[in-house]
Amino acid sequence: MEPLFKFKDDQYMFRGVNHTREVVRAILLDENDNVCLEYLLDDDGFGPRDYYETPGGGIKKGESHEQAIKREIEEEVGYTCEIIKFLGEVDDYYNLINRKNHNYYYLVRRLKKVSQHLEEDEKIRISKIIWVSIDEAIRLYENMQNVLVGRLVKQRELPILKLAKTSLQSNNK
Repeated sequence: MEPLFKFKDDQYMFRGVNHTREVVRAILLDENDNVCLEYLLDDDGFGPRDYYETPGGGIKKGESHEQAIKREIEEEVGYTCEIIKFLGEVDDYYNLINRKNHNYYYLVRRLKKVSQHLEEDEKIRISKIIWVSIDEAIRLYENMQNVLVGRLVKQRELPILKLAKTSLQSNNK
């Protein structure tokens, strides 16, 4: 399948790509259709991080997309979940680490609360998890930092949030 969007990294100097990371990401909904966002606050090799991001992460070897998204939601947010639908693919780049990301976005609903299992770097980076309306999520992204890695996340995720909103509106008709 052809990606819905392809975004270049205009924040860091391009020095080539030496690997591609396969990533699953979720527009995770609660029972009221509020969206889960992770607030990242950190300062590392990418520079200052002060932005929101949807839950997700790398697909492990031998893992299906469905297994990966369910694992990532349990680890990062602490819920089991069900996949509602596949939203689409997005390609983007992190020039600073010579990486292309191939992202698979899913619309997902949380189910049962379980233990959260953040990795050590996530414990540092993820400041808090919030649940907001889809309109508020879009507003937060529109007003998010527009430089460095925050800009890269914003350009990748804002169109997907808008696509999820359209999908939710058509399901509610």
